[in-house]
Amino acid sequence: MLVDCHTHVWLADSQLTPEFCREAQLMRTTPIDMTCTPEQHWAELGSQVAKAVVLAFESVHLGLSVGNDFVAAYCRQHPGRLFGFASVDPHWADPVAELERAKHDLGLVGLKMAPVYQGIHPLDERCLRIWAAAERLGLPVLFHQGTTFPRRAPLKYAHPELLEDVALAFPDLKVWIAHWGHPWEEETIVLIRKQPNVYTDLSGLWYRPWQYYNILRLAQEYQVLHKCFFGSDYPIATPAATAAGTRAVNDILEGTKLPRVDLDQLEAIIARDALAVLEIEA
Repeated sequence: MLVDCHTHVWLADSQLTPEFCREAQLMRTTPIDMTCTPEQHWAELGSQVAKAVVLAFESVHLGLSVGNDFVAAYCRQHPGRLFGFASVDPHWADPVAELERAKHDLGLVGLKMAPVYQGIHPLDERCLRIWAAAERLGLPVLFHQGTTFPRRAPLKYAHPELLEDVALAFPDLKVWIAHWGHPWEEETIVLIRKQPNVYTDLSGLWYRPWQYYNILRLAQEYQVLHKCFFGSDYPIATPAATAAGTRAVNDILEGTKLPRVDLDQLEAIIARDALAVLEIEA
């Protein structure tokens, strides 16, 4: 059974915005229902994964709010199977207090952040106090540190290289970068190679087969595939489809002499328990 380190629940009509949902459709060739209730999430993933990370998300800048209480209440329904990650917004008056409540009162075990969505530089003083608190509380941080579709999400805060100073300033903070930091996959690869406390995940990319092949092949050459976690980005994709797409990454090379991605290393990613690597206990 899979361990999926990157999944979402949200109520499109109350936790997202019409603008966000409309822009999400523009990036796709086929429409997607942006609603993903806890019931839908469990119906799809309950039989596909052994464990899954479920992400809260807060963005004052874009008007998005998938709250910590909402995620925690869902995860409590399936103890040992679902692991909630909190979210806070650096623009709040006291995000550290909410992060402490999320851990101690709600039982959330990590933190989801995205400077590109939240409209703030990750080295802003308001962010630094959050990273310091997460390190102190032993909470790993998942960063959406890469591009995204909302027009008002500023790319100047999205580049993975901005996290190198975070990794150096907080050496006991476990960090991972979602989606290989696309489209800056090369920078993510060299960053996770250099910094022992930085990882990545492969979610949200298998359906771009040429890009996916080049990412995984370069990561193999740099010998960093062992620092990649399995994730689906559900409801954008399912764990089963992500695993199948990963196993099929070499199919586009049929009839060519291009080098293959090592299938044993891909199977190791699919089998990897990100929660164990991050020292998160059930």
